[in-house]
Amino acid sequence: MGVRTAEPNDQEETATRKHEGLAFFLLVMVIMPALAVAVVGSYGLAVWVFQTFTGPPS
Repeated sequence: MGVRTAEPNDQEETATRKHEGLAFFLLVMVIMPALAVAVVGSYGLAVWVFQTFTGPPS
């Protein structure tokens, strides 16, 4: 039985950097564009529904 140290070894550090890179890629290339499309689409839908009930601006 070996004693575990608090310092990460090279394999753990490499795995951590790989996970950070994957998380960054997922956030930048998938989540943020999808969130932007959802926000703009929701705003457009809200304006469309509002104008359905109140009529176009005059």
